Amino acid sequence: MRQIEVVFLDFDGVILESVDIKGWAFGKLFEEYPDKVDEIINFHHANGGMSRFDKFRYIYSNILEQALSDETFDALCDRFSEMVLDRVLSCDFVPGAREFLENNYHRRRLYIVSGTPHDEIRMIVEKRKLERFFRGVYGSPTDKALWTEQIMRDNGYMAQKSIFVGDAMSDFRAARVNRLTFVARITDNRNVFHGMDIAYTVKDLFELDRLLNPEEKVK
Repeated sequence: MRQIEVVFLDFDGVILESVDIKGWAFGKLFEEYPDKVDEIINFHHANGGMSRFDKFRYIYSNILEQALSDETFDALCDRFSEMVLDRVLSCDFVPGAREFLENNYHRRRLYIVSGTPHDEIRMIVEKRKLERFFRGVYGSPTDKALWTEQIMRDNGYMAQKSIFVGDAMSDFRAARVNRLTFVARITDNRNVFHGMDIAYTVKDLFELDRLLNPEEKVK
């Protein structure tokens, strides 16, 4: 892994411990359907990295079995953003994330590729004062695999010198489609890759730093 020059990173669950915040928000948004809330939250966690736009459409079509009007869709998106924003701006880093960024941004090209809406993730990165670490920050509705492909192509990056770090199946797919090495963040509480053959796994970004910089003493 010493030869890695480009690192694509998911945001929720990889940089910030914000996955549960968004699970809470889905529960609150649909609390008027008490018999469906657990199924909705489970769907959210099982499909981390999927945009909230696609999740709302799936929930209405397949769980609530209701039509989703444009007005209701827009209201859901607006309320979701309002509910999560303050919490995401103040939540904890994934252990080792800040240290990883400080130790690697000057020696590798780092990118955020997130399922959070594009303008929102850029604003969060700016308000958390993280923008200096990244060559680019990208969000939905454009698919992660498409963003990754575009960044690779536009910059002439080599797949064998690039990795994608994530905690969701959308991250794994982005890596596979673009023939990148995938590094999964797996914790005791969350593992969507159970039973899959994943080449590299880490529980936090201290481990990722050690993986990329084995010659250094990383906490």
